[in-house]
Amino acid sequence: MATFSGRWYALGALSLCTLAIGLDSTVLSVALPTLARDLEASTGDLQWFTNSYLLVLAAGLLPAGMLGDRYGRKKFLLGALVLFGAASLACAYAETAGQLTAARAVLGLGSAVIMALMGAVLTVLFDERERPRALSIWVTANALGVPLGPLLGGWLLDHFHWGAVFLINLPLVVLGLIAVAVLLPESYGDRRRRFDLLGVVLSATGLVALTYGIIEAGERGWTDPRALLTVALGVLALGALILWQRRAAAPLIDLELFRNRAFTGGTLFATIAGFAFFGLLFALPLLFQAVGGADALGTGLRLLPVIGGLLAGARVAGRLTARFGARPVIATGLAVMAAALFAGAATDAGTGYGYVAAWIAVAGVGLGFTMPPSMNAALGALTPERSGVGSGLIQALRQVGSAIGVAVLGTALNSAYRGALPASAPDAVRESVAAAPQFGDPALLDAARDAFAHGMSVSLLAAGAVAAVGAMLALVVLPRSRHDAPVLAESGV
Repeated sequence: MATFSGRWYALGALSLCTLAIGLDSTVLSVALPTLARDLEASTGDLQWFTNSYLLVLAAGLLPAGMLGDRYGRKKFLLGALVLFGAASLACAYAETAGQLTAARAVLGLGSAVIMALMGAVLTVLFDERERPRALSIWVTANALGVPLGPLLGGWLLDHFHWGAVFLINLPLVVLGLIAVAVLLPESYGDRRRRFDLLGVVLSATGLVALTYGIIEAGERGWTDPRALLTVALGVLALGALILWQRRAAAPLIDLELFRNRAFTGGTLFATIAGFAFFGLLFALPLLFQAVGGADALGTGLRLLPVIGGLLAGARVAGRLTARFGARPVIATGLAVMAAALFAGAATDAGTGYGYVAAWIAVAGVGLGFTMPPSMNAALGALTPERSGVGSGLIQALRQVGSAIGVAVLGTALNSAYRGALPASAPDAVRESVAAAPQFGDPALLDAARDAFAHGMSVSLLAAGAVAAVGAMLALVVLPRSRHDAPVLAESGV
């Protein structure tokens, strides 16, 4: 194992990798209008710039974790960083929408390997005492991409070619490569375990179909036949995966893992927190830009209180978890998130930024109380031998939860928004509040802004309800203390 200082420097390297992924996930949204013009991209093309990344990411998480366990996590992290950097370069210099879509898919593969192996490496590097602090740093690095993406992206688009929003990944990738190569020790899992090809195929099919179906349902509505059939295909494939995993001699996923309350609860509550948080992030940029008139740079600045709250919450949560255990801390975090989201539902088109900053900061505190202890509970149940595939499973479930959050809460917002618009509102305004200013009608603009604030309130109430249910479940599902959740034996993962 690395020395004490070496472990924390290695964590810094991993955090740089995570930050690169977080930046890429948010900076694209800022560049979409420019990409539509310069690449002559249709609305469908713009959707595939995001979807190609997300679908390959979903498909790659479990296989990446398994391969890292078998052949070496450091090797795969280094390879994934090279792939991520090369794909970022290809994105920056794409000349057609098809080229950018393909490059984004490769970027998703690199992200899948990095995300799957992050948790596995943390499990190896840090023991039970140090891991909560390490996870707080890792989660914060991931969340930093939320405000930094619009900040950097907005500034770069104002001064450089749109490809610069992808080139900002390269310095982080280079630093990450050097740091991982020098500071991170190689680690392996069960190298004798056979490759579960059918498990990989079923998991990839199920996760891709489910994620894509949810995205389509969010775009087309939850009654769209194609979206429902795709979701059904994903559910069937995942059902077949569960049946196969119960029979396979060397399964990709050991289902016994879900009998561990710490793993199941930690994964569940990290997913619930992600559901609520990404639903929140779906609404806030539109509130700041379409309703408040902010640009991309201003939007990033207005999101900073979320990070401040997260930092404060994670710091306090680490101390409380050490003293009282994860269960009361996670339950409190979800309850705080619920209270903040319910308070946010009182926001209207005329609400000042001070009130918004206050409740999103409190939501960040709740996230800081919830996410690191939840991830620590789940990762603490993994053995080093199969922590790669276990971490990939956690990330896959979180990914699906985030997609569901954006789709469900986005649908709630859009439905309430359209229902609150006057019957005479043009179709373009019904599609997006961002279209209202182009008609030059002050009454229509005010109506659209009020309708959007109403729709956001409905989505925040729904997200708050999910977080509140999660808070109550945490008191039931999680063990009373960390001593009640022993790490599974070698055969358990």
